[in-house]
Order: sequence, then C-alpha cells, then structure tokens
Amino acid sequence: MSNERKAGTQIVAAVLLIAAFASFCFLVFYRLRYNWNWHDFLVYHQQILRGWYVTIAISLGALAASGILGILLLLGQRSGLKALEWFCRGYVEFVRGTPLLVQLMVGYYLVSDALGLSNKIVIGILLLASFAGAYIGEILRGGIESIDREQIESARAVGFDRFQVYRYVVFPQAIRRVMPALAGQFVSLVKDSSLLSVIGIGEFTQEIRIANAATYSAFEGFVPLALGYLVLTIPISIAARSLERRMQYES
Repeated sequence: MSNERKAGTQIVAAVLLIAAFASFCFLVFYRLRYNWNWHDFLVYHQQILRGWYVTIAISLGALAASGILGILLLLGQRSGLKALEWFCRGYVEFVRGTPLLVQLMVGYYLVSDALGLSNKIVIGILLLASFAGAYIGEILRGGIESIDREQIESARAVGFDRFQVYRYVVFPQAIRRVMPALAGQFVSLVKDSSLLSVIGIGEFTQEIRIANAATYSAFEGFVPLALGYLVLTIPISIAARSLERRMQYES
C-alpha cells in the first residue's frame, strides 16, 4: 500500500471515530433531558478563567520542580553514600505509600506553617512537586537500571569515562524507554492539581465548584472543566510522542 493511500485510510478512520464519538455524546446529552443554564453559569467566566490560569501556573511550576527533584532523588540513590541512599529510598517509599490528599493537608497545615510559608501558590507547587518527584525519580532509576551492564562495560573498554558512558550510552536509551511513563506522570500531575482546592487555592476546579454552587447548576461546570484539562494534558502527550519518535529516529 502506498504512503498516500495509507494516509488517506488513516484520515478516514479518524473521521469515522470522531463522528461515532460525537454521535454517542449527542445521544447521551439528548437523553439526559437536562435544562442547561449556560446564561447564568457564564456570568462567572472571568472567575473560571482566573482559576484556569492559576492551574497553568501551578502545573508549570510543579512540572519543573518535580523534574529537578526526581533527578536529585535518582542521583542520591546512586551516589554510593549509604545514608543518602537510605534517605532517598525512605522518602520515595513514604510518598508513594501515602495518599496525596493526606500529604497536602499535612504539608499545608503543619510543615508550611512551621516553615513560615504563607503563599498558597508556592506551597501548592512545592507539595505537588514533592509528590510527583518521587515517582519521576523511580521512573528514571528504572530506566537507567534497565540498560544492560554489557553495554556499559563495552563503552568503558573503548575508552569512555564515566560521564561519557552516561552521556552517550545510558541516558539516550533510558530516556527513550521511560518517555511514555514520564508523559503519563506529567499528565497525572496536571490533573492532581485539582486537589489543591482542599487547602483553599482558587484553581480551576475550585472556581468551577463555586460557579456551580452560585448558579445551582449540576452539569454546566463539568464540560468546561473537562475541556480545560484536556487543553493542558493533550499537548504534553503529543510533545512526548513527538520526542519519543525523534529519539528513535536518531538512534
């Protein structure tokens, strides 16, 4: 099959799937027989947009901070210093073994108060990053340890030093292997930001709840809520897939 014909078949299949999904959604909403109250709900559109911008700011900050923390945890576990290795391992197990909601409550009402932190946005970023960083560190560690020992020994045999081994042999393969898991973790981090409403941060989900309560609405808020998070998470997945294909091509 030629490339043009294959591309045309894929486009037709995509259009049919989208049409089928749209028809299903229309049928569900039609049979719902719900009196939509968009006029009153959209009065709060500026407030909702502010919450969405807050979610974007928190997500970007937490993505960057969690990536840095994950790398630090990876280096700590592979440092060769037993005390540091045990500390990093204990931190990872504690974070992965306790619910995020509990960590948010304890981190906000106990830890941040003890440290004198008062900016809720900064606190939210740090709490999300401390949670996601543990998972990212484990993802990176798993990717590095999945590289065959023979490849490392072969690289050293041809004269590579430790830095060159990791730069040219370990990291390219490890990053390619863990890219889907990292993308999934970043997407989860964006969605987990909705839990920050429990500590009083006026993010996207919190503002939607306020608008729903003010207009006595039941479903009007869920549509923009889903679309707002999709706008944030889909680009992450697309970028991760594009980077993964590029790295496969380069390898």
